[in-house]
Amino acid sequence: MTKTSKLSRRERQIMDILYRLGEASAKEVMENLEDSLNYSSVRTFLRKLEEKGHINHRESGKKYVYTPVVGRERASTSALSNLVKTFFSDSPVMAVNSLLDMSMDEISDEEIAELEKLIQKKKKSLKDK
Repeated sequence: MTKTSKLSRRERQIMDILYRLGEASAKEVMENLEDSLNYSSVRTFLRKLEEKGHINHRESGKKYVYTPVVGRERASTSALSNLVKTFFSDSPVMAVNSLLDMSMDEISDEEIAELEKLIQKKKKSLKDK
């Protein structure tokens, strides 16, 4: 399968719609795009995504219904890994620090406590290995 980073902006938009809906016809994809794109163009993008191995289709009556090949969690992990490598010198610490700097005015005490729990859980799992 082709890496997510090789998708065009429009292909990523369509993949986001498919992940959000779970599955969708070309018409449903078209209706969920923020900016307009005609039906024929949506079908072309869906065909290209299928050729690249990102989605599959099944027939449902007279229409095709498209679904992502890779689950959202696995795709998001891959995309995040690529982001950390590209923009944060492959350092999760730098990435988390940047996220915290961006959202410090908006992050609650409960969210900070949850982050601390996640860090402790990770430490424990590393010790148990």
